[in-house]
This record gives sequence, C-alpha cells and structure tokens, in this order.
Amino acid sequence: MTATLLTGIGELVTCDPHAGDGSPLGIVREAAVVIEDGRIAWVGAGAHAPAADERIDAEGRSVVPGFVDSHTHLVFAGERSAEFAARMVGEPYTGGGIMTTVAATRAASTEFLRANALRLLREMASSGTTTVEIKSGYGLNVSDERRLLQVARESSTETTFLGAHVVPAEYAHDRAEYVALVAGEMLDACAPLARWVDVFCDRGAFDEDETRTVLSAGVAAGLGARLHGNQLEHGPGIQLAVEFAAASVDHCNFVSDEDVVALAGSTTVATLLPGADFSTPAPYADARRLLDAGATVALATNCNPGSSYVTSIPFCIALAVREMHMTPAEALRAATAGGARALRREDVGQIAVGCSADLVLLDAPSFVHLAYRPAAPIVSAVWQAGERVGG
Repeated sequence: MTATLLTGIGELVTCDPHAGDGSPLGIVREAAVVIEDGRIAWVGAGAHAPAADERIDAEGRSVVPGFVDSHTHLVFAGERSAEFAARMVGEPYTGGGIMTTVAATRAASTEFLRANALRLLREMASSGTTTVEIKSGYGLNVSDERRLLQVARESSTETTFLGAHVVPAEYAHDRAEYVALVAGEMLDACAPLARWVDVFCDRGAFDEDETRTVLSAGVAAGLGARLHGNQLEHGPGIQLAVEFAAASVDHCNFVSDEDVVALAGSTTVATLLPGADFSTPAPYADARRLLDAGATVALATNCNPGSSYVTSIPFCIALAVREMHMTPAEALRAATAGGARALRREDVGQIAVGCSADLVLLDAPSFVHLAYRPAAPIVSAVWQAGERVGG
C-alpha cells in the first residue's frame, strides 16, 4: 500500500470536535494528513508527521473535508431556462414544471441520461463535492423510475426512490391509483436499487395521508425515510419526518415553533437548499432559528433542471452565510458533517483516522474564503477516497 503525506497545511478543518482547537470544526494549525488505501491513516501537527511514500506540500493553504451533497436530482434530460426567466419576472413557481422534465427524461436514451449525470458529477467534483445523494423522480412510471435508479447507482450508493415526486398527467384523475402504484409495483421494482424512499409532501404534490402511505411502504421494504417538506407553504412534512425518524427533511422554508421543537428533539436533519431559494420566490429557510434551537442543519444543492440548476456547494455556502444568517463555520459544517448526518454516514464529512480520504485543498489560507470570495475558483485540488478527482 502506498501512503501519501499532505503536509504544509496552514489550516486543517477536520469537522472532528475532538481534534485541534476543540471547536465544532476541529481546526488544526500547521497540520498534515496521511492517506493510505483510500482512508485517513494519520492526522496531526505537521512537525510530527510520519514518513510516507509520496509528499504533497499544501504551501500554507487550507484543507477541508470533501463536501457531502445530500439532496440532488441528477438523472434527467432537458432544461427549463424559460421557466426560470418567467419566474424571475413574477410568475409563481408550482410543481407543474416537473412534468416538462418528466417528458424529456422518458424520451431520452439511457446513454444520454448517464452522460448528463456524469457531466454534472464532474462539475460537482471540481467544486469539492465527494459524496452525492441521487434521487429518481423524473420517470414516474415503473420502468423509467427503475431506469433512473440504475443510472444513479452507477455513480453513488446513496440512491433515493422518489416515485412520489408529483402525480403524472396520466393519473391526474385517479391520484389514489398512482399512490397505490408507487407504494406497490413501483416500489417493488425500485427498492433493490435504492437506499432511501422520499416523498414531496407539499402543495401541488402529495398530502399527509398519501405521504404516510408511501413512506410506510418504503420503510417496510427496508428503505430509510427522507422527505421534501414545507417548501411552498407550511404543512405536515416536518412532523411526518420526525414521526418516521427520517434521516432528513429537506427545504424547511415554512416552519412553525412546533416544527422547530420537533426537529431539535429528534435525529432528523433539516437539510436546507439555498440554491432553490435563490431560484424561486420562496423565502430563504431560517437556518439561524433552527441552529439556535439545537436542530442539526445540512446544506445541499438540490441540483435539478427546474428550481435549482446548481452544482456548487461553495455557492450554497456563500448564500447560506449571506441570506440564511449562518456563520462561515456553521455553513461549512452543514455542508460536510451535516450532510453526512443527513445520510447517516460516519465515514465522510470529516477528516479523522479511518474515514474516507475525501479532502479539498483550497487556494486560500482559510475556509472563510468559501463565503468571502463567492464564485471565485477557490478549489485547488480534490481527493475522493484518496484519489485525485478534481481541481
């Protein structure tokens, strides 16, 4: 096995509160990291670093964990720029635009869907993302939902069955039949390719009873629960997520005091999606309120062609600091350790012995530059499981 020493790190953000300065970011100054067999083998002060086969000098720059993007819709065809342009001049967003993508996706070849997903994954890697969750949801029939998950599974183990994205046009007059299909034949076909089940519980999508039906079936099939909730208006999504012990409830734009208390007292992560809030008329989620109450917060891109055609976690970090009133430290932790919590993972989102060697070398002396220099090409190099993949 070959060992690689990354040394000369001016500021190492481990996201391990037991390391370094003891803060939630676990910062180690003048640090070094040893990578061996795709894992972190050693972390500490550079002056005490062990010998290694290869040596890379960070030249005083900052190193942070690879970003964990815990909410994406990467397998799709088509684009919806006209919808975005209309929305920016006052046309309200509704879930109806999803069917435009469904039509394009159903018509696309598997080869096209694969190539498009890989293109987006390369964009993500170049900006520091090393772990990606990928949902289905643009097939909305048995064969296409399974096909989307097959493509997603080629690139990630964090795959999510989202047959309950919206009700497709062919079932517009028989919602109950479509819910039964999702919770029955479609789930049976898709569960072997998924780790998670998700439902869009909101206006224009699925109501409380429908959501409960699909989540119950998914959990009974051995899938973990996730949920889209409270994006377009206040509703039952957050309470349902907590009830089902969901790993994450995503969006959380309209949140009551009761919702905040429920999240703070649960293991369910509030995953906030500032790219969607930037691209739609929804108010930005109130991260400050959730954090102050003790809830765990994650940041993700929600990459999709309609409401958040965003692949950059650094962009989401900058938005979270500017618009959601998070500190730069809170935003970085939400995009790393928070995303890992939203996927119930302990091997990513931090730089600690035994974890996957997912590292981002910034062309900056401090992680604060992620928010301080929005849109700058700040990611210098990226390692995923010890292999150089970006930068």
